[in-house]
Amino acid sequence: MRRSLFYSANSGSRIRWLSILNSWKNLDWLLLILVIGLTLFGGIMIRSTQLNLQYTDWLQHWIIGGIGCILALFISRWRYQQLIQWQWVIYGITNVSLLAVIFIGTTALGAQRWITIGGFNIQPSEFAKLGVIITLASLLHSKGASTLSSLFKTLAIVGVPWGLVFLQPDLGTSLVFGAIALGMLYWANTNPSWLILLISPMISAILFNLYLPAWFAWIGLLALLAWTSLPWPRIGAGVTVALSTAFGFLGEVFWGLLKDYQKDRLILFLNPEKDPLGGGYHLIQSRIAIGSGQLHGTGLNQGTQTQLHFIPEQHTDFIFSAVGEELGFIGATILLLVFWLICLRLVMIAQNAKDNFGSLLAIGVLSMIVFQVMVNIGMTIGLAPVTGIPLPWMSYGRSALLTNFLAIGLVEAVANHRHRLKF
Repeated sequence: MRRSLFYSANSGSRIRWLSILNSWKNLDWLLLILVIGLTLFGGIMIRSTQLNLQYTDWLQHWIIGGIGCILALFISRWRYQQLIQWQWVIYGITNVSLLAVIFIGTTALGAQRWITIGGFNIQPSEFAKLGVIITLASLLHSKGASTLSSLFKTLAIVGVPWGLVFLQPDLGTSLVFGAIALGMLYWANTNPSWLILLISPMISAILFNLYLPAWFAWIGLLALLAWTSLPWPRIGAGVTVALSTAFGFLGEVFWGLLKDYQKDRLILFLNPEKDPLGGGYHLIQSRIAIGSGQLHGTGLNQGTQTQLHFIPEQHTDFIFSAVGEELGFIGATILLLVFWLICLRLVMIAQNAKDNFGSLLAIGVLSMIVFQVMVNIGMTIGLAPVTGIPLPWMSYGRSALLTNFLAIGLVEAVANHRHRLKF
């Protein structure tokens, strides 16, 4: 009798474990393994940048990564469709948290971006990225954005958190919001010509002040796009040309209002030697570090630029320079290949999702990751201005790392439930 009871209890425990494991059977395990691998590798590189400073940022990176991984696995079991009915609650919490930063936020590095809770600095703008993705996916999943009215409605909703982040000021994160919106609008069947017209004022302002012939060619292209894509061709083309011209002049006026150091921050990446001991210092030292790595690198914990701390904030925004120096071209290429595989898995999940909501969630996360990787690496090699955007799963930053894992958890929920229900 005792023996039968033992076997019965043992069998019940085994069934419960099998039930738990069965709830994860459709996970994209390759995506999760790649992300965990990047987090472990990021901790190793963070430790390398602080080897002689007795800091434990690398250990905190792994701890937050472990917590994020557990949360991602937990989220992956949820019916992600339930988020649709919570979209406005999530949107409200997102904006309230960003508004709270303005009144009770902690200032560091010249910006007010953090809220201190229990001795920890929380960055609401990082979590706001996920809030925007969920909100846009909820708005676009049923009707898409194939009309101008739906497009403007979407932009108005994104504009509120974007403006609150821009006021902190946090230019890098506000640009990430723009990338998320553009990526998700494209996936929601927005006319690509409209998206080009949407970003045209910024490009017009830049070209007008850099090279007038290129600006005239750009205006001609915009007029053609407006003529062929907008409901009222003549009016649309005329308004587009007028707005682009106005933004060109406004860009020149705005440029004149900026301080010299603000101008340098935007264009110094084109010629960092102009201010080698000031604004261009980060960029010069980063390029020296990456260049000195050559093909195979100097070896882990052996980089001179990294070990002698020539590059400020190397464990956060400039972590890629440590990879380039100590692991060389081969190590940097392998890192880029891992990011490419992550993006490929995100695209595949988006294509195979059982509904538009899940597909849009995956594309929103993809847009966020792609933009951050491109800007961060472009910044470290001198192809983009310094914007303070971290490298996903590699840079030290508790809020950013946790946000990225939560985002992967949502995408894994889409993958995990793609064959469960039929709509």
